[in-house]
Parts: sequence; structure tokens; C-alpha cells
Amino acid sequence: MSKDFSATRLDVRAFAQAAGHLQGQAPLSDFKRLAADALVVEGEPPLVRWEAEGELVTQTGGNGHVWLHVTAEVELPMTCQRCLTAARIPLFVDRSFRFVSDEATAELEDDDSEEDVLALSREFDLLELIEDELLMEVPVVPRHETCPVPVKLESSDADFEQANEQKENPFAVLQSLNVGKSAD
Repeated sequence: MSKDFSATRLDVRAFAQAAGHLQGQAPLSDFKRLAADALVVEGEPPLVRWEAEGELVTQTGGNGHVWLHVTAEVELPMTCQRCLTAARIPLFVDRSFRFVSDEATAELEDDDSEEDVLALSREFDLLELIEDELLMEVPVVPRHETCPVPVKLESSDADFEQANEQKENPFAVLQSLNVGKSAD
């Protein structure tokens, strides 16, 4: 018997027991928090592509460990902080999560474990987890690998430099006052 699973209301234990597999894609606009970091683009909206697999790892004398393996990717349109033009920043996630019976156990084990530990739920929102993971991949300073336009590396312009050259050095003015006194 094949069971259909929903990405927005996933029974994680049943998904793992069935060795379930889900995959899909959705426009970036469906991921509100991630879309808030993006530039508005005309034309085809970027797509978030994702995939999830459930796994039940047997354990001697126990119920086994429930695992969820998730991959997701998107090219997030952002402003390159080097050349200040639009850039498509690739984000990629490939993570595995172990599920435990409740929030308290998850919090306790997550601190002591190298694994990501979450609490089991019959209505787990997989798409929210995917959005969380992609948000953690957003760079603090987005930029192109190689900028498409030459980057201006000057900190000031010619008018500023010319005005600076015309200004008299205040120490030279003080010295000229001092020189005039010593001649007396």
C-alpha cells in the first residue's frame, strides 16, 4: 500500500517507517521570509527545488531512530555588495535530522550531539524547515564570483581631491605665524 504524504503536514514517524520520498519545487514567493531577502525580479520567478527522504534506523531493544534527509536549492536574486548589480546567489542545503519524542529531549540531545535533533510531530511542516535551512545559507555579504562590470575601487572623486589640494595646510599657516614672531 502506498501512502501519500504532505510536505506541510508530515507525519515524520510514518514517513520514516515507509522510507518515504517527497520532492517538489515552488516559486520563491511561497517562502515569504526567504523572498524578503531577495531582489524583485521580472519574468520567471526563481524556483526552490527540494527533496526529502525518511529513514528508520533500527536500534537493539528500542523503537529505532527516525531520520529525515533534506536537500534544497535556489538561486536567490540579491545585490552584489562589490559591484552593486543584481546577482543570483546559489544556495544549497544537504542536511539530515534525527527526531526524538519531544521538545525537551530534542533540546537536551541537540546540545550534546553533533547531529541536528528535532521533536517528532504528526503535522511537521517540511517546507518551513527547508526555508529555515536556506535562510541560514544566505551570505551576510552577497557578491558575484566575478563581477560583470569593472569595480571602481576609488574612495573619492576628482572634485574632492582638487578641493583638498586648494586648501591651505593648517600647520603651514601656524608655522608662518611663528616665523614672523622670531624675526622681531
